[in-house]
This record gives sequence, structure tokens and C-alpha cells, in this order.
Amino acid sequence: MAEYIGTPGRGTALKDRQEFKRPRRFKFVVEILMQVFRRTHREAMRIMMSVHENGSGVAGVYVKAVAETKIRTVHELARDNEYPLRCTMEQE
Repeated sequence: MAEYIGTPGRGTALKDRQEFKRPRRFKFVVEILMQVFRRTHREAMRIMMSVHENGSGVAGVYVKAVAETKIRTVHELARDNEYPLRCTMEQE
């Protein structure tokens, strides 16, 4: 779409105006924390902010088999949604 703009000392000019769409916003990490790790919205937001600010956060503490299952679930959901999300486990 074009719009007419006034150019000081030169009259009117035609300028192309680009239409910008607002980027999609994702709540994916919060949703994963709520669905897979059964966190409340408030807890999920806190964990997400920890990851954002510190580079990591603790979603939960589980026995090894449960932790591995949750990690696999997170990675599958991330892959299916084309979202780059990494989930790992560390010994307590």
C-alpha cells in the first residue's frame, strides 16, 4: 500500500508503506511446564523467568525413569511444534 507524504521544500511524494504483522507470541514453555510437569501458572512463569534470566530452571525432581519420560515428552512436543526447547536432567 502506498501513502502520500509531504516532503519539506519538495511538495508531495509517494512512499511505499509496508504492512507489518505483529509477531506471534508463544506461551509454549509455560504450557509445557503446566501440562507435563503439572505446575501452576504462577510456578510455570517463575521457572520460565529463571530459565530466561539464569539459563536454567528446575521443573521438578523425579526418579530417573519418570524424568526420562518427561524429557522425552517435552522434546516430542517441542519438535512437533517446531519450538527449540531443551530439557535435561541432573542428579540431585
